[in-house]
Amino acid sequence: MNAMVANPYPLVSVCIPAYNGANFLGAAIQSVLNQDLTDFELIISDDNSTDHTAEIVAQFQDKRIRYIRNSVNLGPEGNWNKCLELAQGKYFKLLPHDDILAATCLSRQTEVLEKDSDQSIALVFCARQIIDHNDKIITTRKYSKALQGWVAGHDLIKQCICAGTNLLGEPGALLFRRSLALTVGPFDGSISYIIDLDYWFRLLRHGHGFYLDQPLASFRVATGSWSIDIGSRQSADFIHFIERYRKKPEYKLTDFDAVRGKVMAKINNFLRLVFYKLFIPK
Repeated sequence: MNAMVANPYPLVSVCIPAYNGANFLGAAIQSVLNQDLTDFELIISDDNSTDHTAEIVAQFQDKRIRYIRNSVNLGPEGNWNKCLELAQGKYFKLLPHDDILAATCLSRQTEVLEKDSDQSIALVFCARQIIDHNDKIITTRKYSKALQGWVAGHDLIKQCICAGTNLLGEPGALLFRRSLALTVGPFDGSISYIIDLDYWFRLLRHGHGFYLDQPLASFRVATGSWSIDIGSRQSADFIHFIERYRKKPEYKLTDFDAVRGKVMAKINNFLRLVFYKLFIPK
């Protein structure tokens, strides 16, 4: 007689790589616990923080939370990869410690991948809100090439290069299969600002993107954010990133694509620094 055995693994692993993010970590955790999809694990990988990160986590009593503190600081690349190693879910989402999710984020994104029976979709991404340190919405960023739905992987890659920026979004805006992550391998932080987009490109070599037009994640810009700290290097990092992928024939990037992307990267960096100056308190 065959017995029914419950799946011991969660549907989704949400992983927060935390480092000295106590000011906003509680909001990030609460946004995950507020999800209308409840079949998830929440892993918080504390990268040897020197603030009261541990005390913030201890305020939440939920059996789905797993807290790990690294004995030494691994840096963003090392801690992001630690999250990949710890995850046990069918799907994987990396959520920076100062960002938050809308309550329907996991249910909407997992629904897309659950319906993708032939696994042709490599990742699901969504519109996202840009918020300040007080959770005030500054603006909403959308992928402008489509209203919603399937987007060819090679098109997304070329569009990002030519635009000189990450059109797919920050880690909290994306969801992908953990099995594909095991195929793709670890995050590569050799170009620090592009660590996420480099991974999105590698995922898209195995499938396509699916865009949800609703802002299901919020990206915070505030003093002390990692993206703010590396702001002055962002155009140089993106230009280096373009050169890396231009040399790979499988991406089919032309010299014009590369030149256009480099110009746009410099323009985007200037506009980004102006944005930071206007909206981020000193």
